[in-house]
Amino acid sequence: MREQGSPGHHGDSWTQVLPLLFGLIAWVLYWYHDTALAMVAIWARADTYAHAFVVPPISLWLIWRKRHKLARLRPQPTLWLIVPVLATTAFWLMGELTAVNALTQFTFVLILLLAIVSTLGFPISRRIAFPLGFLLFCVPVGDFMVPTLMEWTAWFTVLALRVTGIPAYQEGMQFIIPSGKWSVVEACSGIRYVIASVTVGTLFAYLNYVSLRRRLIFIGISVIVPVIANWLRAYIIVMLGHLSGNKVAAGVDHLIYGWLFFGIVIAIMFIIGARWSEVPPATKPVPMPHIILHSATPAVRAWIATVGIALAAAAGPLGFVAIDQTERAAEPSLAGLTLPAGWSEAEPFTNWKPAYVNASVERQATYALEDKPVGLYVGYYRNQDYQRKLVTSTNVLVASSDPAWLVVSGEREEVILDGMPLGVRTAELLRTDAAGQRLVVWQWYWIDGKLTASDIEAKLLTAIARLRGRGDDSAVIILYAPHQESATDSLPAFAMQVIGPINQMLDATREAR
Repeated sequence: MREQGSPGHHGDSWTQVLPLLFGLIAWVLYWYHDTALAMVAIWARADTYAHAFVVPPISLWLIWRKRHKLARLRPQPTLWLIVPVLATTAFWLMGELTAVNALTQFTFVLILLLAIVSTLGFPISRRIAFPLGFLLFCVPVGDFMVPTLMEWTAWFTVLALRVTGIPAYQEGMQFIIPSGKWSVVEACSGIRYVIASVTVGTLFAYLNYVSLRRRLIFIGISVIVPVIANWLRAYIIVMLGHLSGNKVAAGVDHLIYGWLFFGIVIAIMFIIGARWSEVPPATKPVPMPHIILHSATPAVRAWIATVGIALAAAAGPLGFVAIDQTERAAEPSLAGLTLPAGWSEAEPFTNWKPAYVNASVERQATYALEDKPVGLYVGYYRNQDYQRKLVTSTNVLVASSDPAWLVVSGEREEVILDGMPLGVRTAELLRTDAAGQRLVVWQWYWIDGKLTASDIEAKLLTAIARLRGRGDDSAVIILYAPHQESATDSLPAFAMQVIGPINQMLDATREAR
């Protein structure tokens, strides 16, 4: 028997626990290696998340700085974290069933953190809480903010141009000034600046401040400053192009000017922030409590906690394998569509096609009633994975790289179809060439017989269907018509009459699996 404050006992405890900790980390990495590799692939592919490569080394360095203090503490493995681990693996399973990278990768990192905390115990984990939490910056998430940031950037740029006396006509993300036409694209959103600033700003706040208030204030500043800096960057680029006759600020110059301007702004922010840096108060040695425990207790507790967490962590991947292997089906073939009375197939009135990729089967056709045409697109998805999935940020009406078409506006409306209310996404599209064609678009999802316009609800319905053993059959339904007065009549009329036959077609396709 030894005292908790005995140095020899602490060393023995670490010797017993560390091999179990490393083994548990290796175990989690084994079961979730596909998720981990997918996360690393995003780091390598997308410059926005390239900073994640240095996050784990920084976390290890932050822990290494505390090694002497940690050596005086005794690991106290805890078993009850099995419950949060099981809950987290359940969320991972939901994400894997619906191919949601952000969810699977976030839960994977969280499982790693819970495994570490369970093995080391709360007294030690509290002292390395920030280095552990900093690992969450490994998760490549943030793309969902891109549309909003693009809208803000376009709004500010047009406003600044008008304030400085330059007339600007804006339509969606596109605006026209006397010297030419400009568009706010994804690279102009500033998301990479925001993510980089928040990551570095959070680390700066931890290293330079002690009080939680100052840390939170600086982190908040690290969010706001890059957004405003990106607005100014976009305005400066347009002004450089305008004043130079579009001879500068084009192509790669965007990135060069952007990162140079961003670097200067962030450097100024850190210099100012350093003026209010705090010196950690001197701490007096606190005597360890004299609690008498059997020396074998930590080892036994560590083994029990490790085995329990290991089993809980493996539950999600094992559950996914069991579900995925039982529901694979042959590639679908869309059933026939019964046309409403009076409607007949007609020649296409536009060359536009929704930017939905890797569908299992597609159907696009044009129908007309009394010379009022309406287009129909159905994209059907089965056996979905990370390469083939219905709901993803890359499946859009118009791709950001599309040189011909532009989304002018978009919103959600509730309409009555077949006697039932249905939320649909509405949008107005513009062909940017001389033709100048405009389209009105309605869009919604079909998931195992249920209709929705919500991405989140679509993912949940897909997960529920797969858990019920009904597979992942899903589809997107898109109706479109020329933007004219007749569209306000023809599009709702066609939707009202065709929703029933479309549902029957999709149900028949699903039942034939």
